[in-house]
Amino acid sequence: MAMEIERKFLVKDDGWRMVADAGTRYRQGYLVGSKQASVRVRIEGDHARLNIKSATLGVTRQEYEYAIPLADAAAMLDTLCEKPLIEKVRHHVHFGGRVWDVDVFAGDNAGLVVAEVELEAEDAPLQLPPWAGREVSHEPRYYNVCLVKHPYKDWTADERGTLD
Repeated sequence: MAMEIERKFLVKDDGWRMVADAGTRYRQGYLVGSKQASVRVRIEGDHARLNIKSATLGVTRQEYEYAIPLADAAAMLDTLCEKPLIEKVRHHVHFGGRVWDVDVFAGDNAGLVVAEVELEAEDAPLQLPPWAGREVSHEPRYYNVCLVKHPYKDWTADERGTLD
């Protein structure tokens, strides 16, 4: 069984930018979201994938991913996926012996910046970079599948909370 162990953090400043790569544009949408799993279509640069992820909250979830033709993914995003689509640029940042993904959201989720890091175990040691703010791994509203239904542009000040 494929498992993903990932922690998410809000990004509190732009300190990551000076050591990040140029980034890759992502466009993704959800075909199905149920109590058990979500089914996502993603275009990542010039590659496309179908992803099935368990709906379990927390840092460990089942995840399966399969390459699909780019044209098929574009058609599914345009005609079959829930709107709004998730649009973001993902940057890779090396810190503390790990690769962090920093997602800078656009579209209806513009203004949201989240960093995530994959781990080999839930209790793996993790050095946080100085630009990492509050952990949001257990907060569903920061999951992409939830951002489709309740985009960042519609959040109240209380929902946005603090970065630290």
